[in-house]
Amino acid sequence: MKKVAISRLAIAVKLTFLIQLSAIVLFPIALTVTNAFMSEREIGHHYGALYDTEADGLDAAAMPKEHVGIRFIPELVTLKPFAEVLIFKPTFLLLFWNSVRLTVPILIGQAVVGTLAAYAFAKLKFPGRDKLFFVYLLTMMMPYQVTLVPNYIVADKLGLLDTYGAIIWPGVFAAFGVFLMRQFTSAIPDAYLEAAKIDGAGHFRAFFHIVLPQVKPGMTALLLLAFADNWNMVEQPLLFLTEELRQPLSVYLARITAGEQGVAFASSALYMAPMVLLFLYGEERLVEGIQRSGVKG
Repeated sequence: MKKVAISRLAIAVKLTFLIQLSAIVLFPIALTVTNAFMSEREIGHHYGALYDTEADGLDAAAMPKEHVGIRFIPELVTLKPFAEVLIFKPTFLLLFWNSVRLTVPILIGQAVVGTLAAYAFAKLKFPGRDKLFFVYLLTMMMPYQVTLVPNYIVADKLGLLDTYGAIIWPGVFAAFGVFLMRQFTSAIPDAYLEAAKIDGAGHFRAFFHIVLPQVKPGMTALLLLAFADNWNMVEQPLLFLTEELRQPLSVYLARITAGEQGVAFASSALYMAPMVLLFLYGEERLVEGIQRSGVKG
């Protein structure tokens, strides 16, 4: 009985810790979504101390200066901030489309390059294979900021500056996709490929009919992780794109002025909606993919 009580106590402590940790993680998301339905006046009343500005005709003297009153439930629910973003500010939709134009080609490219390169590294034997893969791992371990200057020089030599190619091509050939997909491909028994070879199948037929169907969970995990990484890119567009209207939405959010707190909340809620929906839809496949790959967070 004593051991059972200790075990239950340990479970209760772990559960309490996880609940508190989840609350801390979800707090800014919930605050952003609920505050997106507040009017500028209400937001200015609660958060005026952060900006010391007037909001929607609110007298600055009536706004609190000593503390910030965080509020989750709006006094009056309004869709005006969303209308402001989607209808009266075409810049938001333009930059949203820029994010799509940058992210989608990178995802497709990583899926293609990652699976093909993983097949070569895992199932083909050629001189220097392991050493070359080790070089891939080294580039993956480097912070992206370390490679910004070399990438800029290469993009300049190739004439890709101020174009999406300067961002898309390095993203397509990112090392993480190759590493993740190699983990899945290595788990496929060689006997399957040997049987296909005996039946007269070449490498491409073996790849498309044997390897590709078995690495779908890994590809799903790769696409979700790559989407989160590239949808939130900031350094690359700031460095490679000088024209503001060609930059993605992730850069635009940092430029919202202090006098547009309602627009800031609405823009942030709309910006994170695709990522939240994708992760909710692919949560099980993402967990399965990471578990089967052997990658530990």
